Amino acid sequence: MRVFKWLAIAAMLGVLSGCGYNKLQQTDEQSKAAWSEVLNQYKRRADLVPQLVNVVKGGVQAEKDILDSVVEARSKATSIQATPELVNDPQAFAKFQAAQGELTSALSRLMVVVEKYPELKSIAGFTDLQAQLEGTENRITVARNRYIDSIKDYNLTVREFPSNLTAKMFGYSTKPNFTVENEATISEPPKVDFGTASSAGK
Repeated sequence: MRVFKWLAIAAMLGVLSGCGYNKLQQTDEQSKAAWSEVLNQYKRRADLVPQLVNVVKGGVQAEKDILDSVVEARSKATSIQATPELVNDPQAFAKFQAAQGELTSALSRLMVVVEKYPELKSIAGFTDLQAQLEGTENRITVARNRYIDSIKDYNLTVREFPSNLTAKMFGYSTKPNFTVENEATISEPPKVDFGTASSAGK
């Protein structure tokens, strides 16, 4: 009986493997890992924003509106709970993406304004925050691109035959991805190079 039991298990594993079960598991885990990295980088950026705003506020009193818009965008972005279920809910995912896009846009506008104040470079901590923000924005772009690729692989596995039958059997479904609409604008890191501002101030 034990022999037949193990033969049945081996046969079942062979069938599942042939029907894409292992590929579903692999691509699902890859997408989860890629999503975790996206969240890590977004959190890093959110943690940097208050420090940046405080430093800039100390040297640029006249730009209160843009500083307020950055604070508001950060508040909106961090108020969305990025639970594991979020990646399976197209509406929640779109809301999350929109909020992060608003923060990216607000930071970009802040950087444009700040370029008019080259004296900010003399404020303690500003240059370091500038470098950290630039690095974080670059890492966000890389993490997003990896997530986009991982979801493409996962969704293709869920849709294609015969793995689509296995996906349906085990409850796997396609996941929303970052939209291509305005993708270049949303994923473009804010310009944080103040070399031109310094030259203009001379």
